[in-house]
Amino acid sequence: MSTAPKDTPDTLKKAIGRYGVWSAGLRSEDPALRTELAEAAAELEQLGYGAAWLGGSSAARHAAPLLDATSRLVVGTSIQSIWQYDADASAAAFTEVDAAHPGRFVLGLGASHAKLAEQYRRPYSAMVAYLDALDEAGVPAGRRVLAALGPKMLQLSADRAAGAIPYLVTPEHTAEAREVLGEVPLLAPEFKVVLETDPARARAAARAHLAMYLALPNYTNNFLRLGFTEDDLADDGSDRLIDAVYAWGDDDRVRTRVQAFLDAGADHVALQVVGDGSRDGLPLEEWRRLADLLS
Repeated sequence: MSTAPKDTPDTLKKAIGRYGVWSAGLRSEDPALRTELAEAAAELEQLGYGAAWLGGSSAARHAAPLLDATSRLVVGTSIQSIWQYDADASAAAFTEVDAAHPGRFVLGLGASHAKLAEQYRRPYSAMVAYLDALDEAGVPAGRRVLAALGPKMLQLSADRAAGAIPYLVTPEHTAEAREVLGEVPLLAPEFKVVLETDPARARAAARAHLAMYLALPNYTNNFLRLGFTEDDLADDGSDRLIDAVYAWGDDDRVRTRVQAFLDAGADHVALQVVGDGSRDGLPLEEWRRLADLLS
């Protein structure tokens, strides 16, 4: 009889712990960066992070080199666009990576945005059909999570996946999401951190980063549901909005802001470092500092 753990939300929660990193840079396919990516993944594991979430429209092939370089780190897509990757091909890739690294790859799925996907249509129905195909192919629900913001997609995360990985949210959204999900499903929001104590510089970096998201209705509509106003969304975001969706300041302030998500019901927080550099960079010094202040 097999003694392998079942794929359940609790199993996933235990594997990923309380903190992970969210990074677009970790999904690079540049052969020249393969060694650098492997070393970064190994260090993240040594620093105590439980998971690396691959930003952008990522896939199993992006996770494989990081899994090869580590022994415990869980790697997840955050997210794999259901419009860009066929469900059958995704299932086959999942099976291949899982065979090499049992239990350590998580398929994070999302419906992306109308402005980014030409095929975009009825995202909820499309996600249901995608999950149906994954079921048929044998991809366990306990090893997939959904990028959910609104109530319907959050409920689907509870019913058909291990849970939800909301992006660009606040502790208030986390509290509401926990109410929808219930106690068992995983809730692992992404949260952005600017390790800068000067308010003007911190907010400037955050505004430059936020600008592209303010052109995407999925996010702006969610902000409005959370009580922000059209004025908060204007001119690259009000101070109120910036301070709600980015942590900045000294270590105590950043620690308090991250803890607010856990207090609101999050099981895990995926931390994205935001600075003046490239979105695709590997902010090793900042990951080290975060690991230290959260330890």
